[in-house]
Amino acid sequence: MRLYSLSVLYKGDPKVHLLKAAYDVSTFNFFQRSSVQEFMTFTSQLIVERSELGSRASVKEQEYLCHVYVRNDGLAGVVIADNEYPQRVCFTLLDKVLDEFSRQVSKIDWPSGSPATISYAALDGYLSKYQNPRDADPMTRVQAELDETKIILARKQNSCCEIM
Repeated sequence: MRLYSLSVLYKGDPKVHLLKAAYDVSTFNFFQRSSVQEFMTFTSQLIVERSELGSRASVKEQEYLCHVYVRNDGLAGVVIADNEYPQRVCFTLLDKVLDEFSRQVSKIDWPSGSPATISYAALDGYLSKYQNPRDADPMTRVQAELDETKIILARKQNSCCEIM
């Protein structure tokens, strides 16, 4: 399970533009990293452009899943992850990031903002923290512990049946 990109964009009237983004392209060949990052930026903008205000969606693009959330105020977030990454965790992350972003960055700056002019440094931290959904998300952690407990109980039950 892996997250590759976390982006905050603004869906304005003329077009969608990137406000801030964080990328993890460390698993790609060194010479491909810049083109992979450009692909992720382009795909994020395209998905937001084609999404309605107030909508959430997950779109499959090659071997990646792109999760998008466009709020009614035009602020949008996109997470690009592999196919195994839990969808619920992606949308929880997007909710958290967009709420925090809207509190820290003035709405006046959204239509004209760019990655160079917007001062919001939390994306890299979120991208790093959410690499392992079990550590970052309490619900996923509880589900994993429950699954482990089921396995242990099944083993004990099988061993008790073998003794009798």
